[in-house]
Amino acid sequence: MESGRARVHRRYPFTIRLVDRTLEGSTVQKTELRIDPGSKTTGFAIVRKDEEGEDHVLHLSQFEHRGQQIRLSLEKRSSIRRCRRSRKTWYRAPRFDNRIRPDGWLPPSLQHRVLTTRTWVKCYMSLLPVSSIAFEYTNFDMQLMQNPGIEGVEYQHGSLHGYEVRQYLYEKFGHRCVYCGNEPDAIELDHVVPRSKGGSDRVSNLVPSCHKCNQRKGNRSIEDFLAGDREKLHEIQKQLKAPLRDATAMNIVRPAILRFLNDTGIPVTCWSGARTKWNRDRLSIPKDHHLDAACVGAVKALHDWED
Repeated sequence: MESGRARVHRRYPFTIRLVDRTLEGSTVQKTELRIDPGSKTTGFAIVRKDEEGEDHVLHLSQFEHRGQQIRLSLEKRSSIRRCRRSRKTWYRAPRFDNRIRPDGWLPPSLQHRVLTTRTWVKCYMSLLPVSSIAFEYTNFDMQLMQNPGIEGVEYQHGSLHGYEVRQYLYEKFGHRCVYCGNEPDAIELDHVVPRSKGGSDRVSNLVPSCHKCNQRKGNRSIEDFLAGDREKLHEIQKQLKAPLRDATAMNIVRPAILRFLNDTGIPVTCWSGARTKWNRDRLSIPKDHHLDAACVGAVKALHDWED
């Protein structure tokens, strides 16, 4: 830049523009955009492959969704309007039918996730020669998670049997053992109420645990096991009662994101969350949304992610 061959084109993401050559007279290296969508945070990664097929990270980013704030704002507005109607008029005819929704309609809190993701995808496509997109696409089966004993569903006993519940619990409890807080290599599922005492396999009765804590707990209830740590017991019980809102939101949002990715005309490949976790563990990469995005897809080796 000191020689006048380049200029700052954009400060975030930081991009320089060469002014001493044209696109036709340059050799452009293809890049891949990788996306790890989440209910609260979405991660992005831009990588390039070298001659040996190994990935080099060019850019990492993640952004926080405002879906919760949007939902609370709409609820507040709705409450104010209901209160005003009750004060000003006894009856007001409905102005529209809420039951009639156009095809593809999404609530504003969910539509925000889709539009924000689309904005950043277009931004990266305008700055970089994106030749392919890798998208983590995992649907949570809500019925199977709530009732693992359901019959008549063939895929229940397929190769992904039990994975959805396990992946959901990993994300819900932060990929850590709920008892010791560590992140072991292999996390097991522990029954809060042991099966020997009538506990079920429902997702509300399961927590991720390391092997050591799972063995120490044995067939005791969580109240007996954490009798000396009432604060941790209360925290776990509070998380167990949390609804499946995040999983439901992602089941709705991911297909909408995939539709506009396909409309870009760039080849899009979908990968499971299990493949992302396997890549991350194999390469000893910490857990984070932007690093998860870099591990989406077929990753032989990953370089420069620490920079």
